[in-house]
Amino acid sequence: MSETPFRARAEIDLAALRANVRAVRARAPRAEVMAVVKSDAYGHGAVPCARAALRAGATWLGTATPGEALALRAAGFDGRLMCWLWTPGAPWREALDADIDVSVSAQWALEEVVSAARDAGRPARVHLKGDTGLGRNGCQPADWIELVRAARKAEAEGALRVTGVWGHFACADEPGHPSIQAQLSVFRDMLAYAEKEGLDPEVRHHANSPAALTVPESHFDMVRTGIAMYGISPSPELGTPEDFGLRPVMTLKARLALVKRVPGGHGVSYGHHYVTEGQTTLGLVPVGYADGVPRHASGRGPVLVGGRWRTVAGRVAMDQFVVDLGGDSLAAGDEAVLFGPGDRGEPTAEDWARAADTIAYEIVTRIGVRVPRVHLGEDE
Repeated sequence: MSETPFRARAEIDLAALRANVRAVRARAPRAEVMAVVKSDAYGHGAVPCARAALRAGATWLGTATPGEALALRAAGFDGRLMCWLWTPGAPWREALDADIDVSVSAQWALEEVVSAARDAGRPARVHLKGDTGLGRNGCQPADWIELVRAARKAEAEGALRVTGVWGHFACADEPGHPSIQAQLSVFRDMLAYAEKEGLDPEVRHHANSPAALTVPESHFDMVRTGIAMYGISPSPELGTPEDFGLRPVMTLKARLALVKRVPGGHGVSYGHHYVTEGQTTLGLVPVGYADGVPRHASGRGPVLVGGRWRTVAGRVAMDQFVVDLGGDSLAAGDEAVLFGPGDRGEPTAEDWARAADTIAYEIVTRIGVRVPRVHLGEDE
């Protein structure tokens, strides 16, 4: 049967994802692996990616928002699942009923968890998060004593069970940054205090993808792998995906919607920031910033068309952009590969990140819902 025609699609290589999880496990052999599938698995599709990660040996799933976690439960995932981004009045009770581990960073959150647990008639499973130096979510060391003691009291009353103590790195993607060891020292102190007060967490975790790959002393009981699971290096300074045995999972493709000859001096796209030098052929790629192609990459974004790298000609529009094909003979329907693993000559997400002055995390995560995900290699 011939392939169904498509405007654009993101091919998701689940065999590569499974191999990436195994590569992380090999670098953290004594730790459990949490597969982070927030933001629809960084744009790759949460349900199939979660399934593939668990098959490859991940033992936990992690999400940012309660809605993401509840959606995984609704999809039939019944293993360990943690959610960490909470706001006042959030669906704590629903999370408890769905057997989701929740993160607590402040006294107000602990009070809401305890209230929900009493309403549910069952203890909540709670991970206490310390701000070890990231300065984002997490309890400041100065407030840690109060939070730990309140959690211990609630645990003694049967309202909750502290199943985790955790933190998050600020600069683990910068080799040798002094904050790495400083944060580890703070985390060890906060953990020691929690244990002295009688807490016995099931998992202690601080390592994100870069730390899982390069800071073995940060592995503790579990590492949380996000971007590395999707085959993207957390930082070019740390190394390429190949350096860590990773393979990018997403390949973004489109088909040319139009090919036409134009004369020299012809303006291309809004603002005429690109003007043809002479008679040439233009190809219309039918994806734009509404599909997640960054407008900041106008005039710079690379695309593989007809076996050659082309560059976005002029501005990226909402639904389309143009490439100058020179004198090459191509036709509507021919394939344009925006990015992929790179081993077939195509650009990578990192190439697009450089073109848009951002990070590869954003390139894959921003691919919009108009682009269907085609999951390949579902079976081992």
